[in-house]
Amino acid sequence: MANTKRDLFLKRRLRTRNKLRTLAAGRPRLSVHRSSKNISVQLIDDGEGRTLASASTLEKDLGVVGKNNLEAAATIGAAIAERAKKAGIEECYFDRGGFLFHGKVKALADAARENGLKF
Repeated sequence: MANTKRDLFLKRRLRTRNKLRTLAAGRPRLSVHRSSKNISVQLIDDGEGRTLASASTLEKDLGVVGKNNLEAAATIGAAIAERAKKAGIEECYFDRGGFLFHGKVKALADAARENGLKF
């Protein structure tokens, strides 16, 4: 039986999350979601099951509505780092989901690191 692209994505996502859970040590999770039109990121506290901060290209005040390119990803990375600081979070772990750490996901992570978020 051949695996579909969706099946491979889901396997990759589960494998990534399970590896990260062992390293979590009570830190929040920086979860990335990328679609064909938008990119969004959330800081999630898995212990309490709530979102601590989030940023998305759907937010009008960030000025990248409906864009899904490297510049938009960098803007979202900087925004989530600022919001994490406001929430009192300095360290987290990066959950790329089933997405490869390449291109937009890498640009988001680099921008978040440059703006003070440690992972």
